[in-house]
Amino acid sequence: MGLITGLFSFLYHLPQIYKWLLKPYYIASVIMTVAFLLIRKAPGLCEHLATQREDGNSCDFDWRELEILMFLGAIVMMKNRRAITMEQHVGNLFMFSKVANVILFFRLDIRLGIFYLTLCVAFTMTCKPPLYMGPEYIKYFSDKTIDEELRKDSRVTWIVEFYANWSSDCQSFAPVFADLSLKYNCPGLRFGKVDIGRYGEVAERYRVSTSPLARQLPSLMLFEEGKELMRRPMVDNKARAVSWTFSEENIIREFNLNELFQKSKKMNKSKALKEELQNDAQPEEGSNELEPETKITEQPAESKKDQ
Repeated sequence: MGLITGLFSFLYHLPQIYKWLLKPYYIASVIMTVAFLLIRKAPGLCEHLATQREDGNSCDFDWRELEILMFLGAIVMMKNRRAITMEQHVGNLFMFSKVANVILFFRLDIRLGIFYLTLCVAFTMTCKPPLYMGPEYIKYFSDKTIDEELRKDSRVTWIVEFYANWSSDCQSFAPVFADLSLKYNCPGLRFGKVDIGRYGEVAERYRVSTSPLARQLPSLMLFEEGKELMRRPMVDNKARAVSWTFSEENIIREFNLNELFQKSKKMNKSKALKEELQNDAQPEEGSNELEPETKITEQPAESKKDQ
């Protein structure tokens, strides 16, 4: 049953996946992922490759290559157990497949290994995963605006993501945070982001480390009246993040988003009702102070409003 459900889910999202994989970054990553397979199986090329098979068939995998590929599959499955988004699943597959390809090419021919490793380094330095460009209700802060915005209205609760563009974890989390903003954003509950890779002063001010070893990216913080109430992931005494999964379910539960959303809606309704009552009371108060002549001149306007 689970397999059938997964198949239907894949077919439902197939147009989106197809459009997503057509981006140049993913096309190049797919080619580099299957590079060893293509060379080992390519007719006219595989016959000239070295092999350790007893039958001498150089167009098929030897036992050591099969071992490496099986180990690759196990590692990817283990890493993907904690993956949340499709980007994280595919990113783990690409990363560990490239590592396996490096090992396989070096076993096959040291020149091919050096060439492939050089390609991987050049690809990593020049090509970055495409940033999320979908719909969202998120305000982006700078080092000069974040403090002012968080303190501007004491009635507004803020959930702010501290991120860096170079962090793959932040890039994978972007669609999750955007989806939450679409579901829960309202005048009393706002979502914001600040790039602490660009604004280092903000990182120091809010005590978020950008070091990859600290594993604090991304960090989510809840603010009320400009004061931090909680953050995820939490940080231990050694300034390292406590392991925490950035899934939509975890964020909704830990930050009590449903409760905050309902509380904000009630606050907005009471605020609107209060303003409406004040607006209705203003003509009455003014009419008591006006002279009879003024009342006569205002009657046509009141009649138009009634009509």
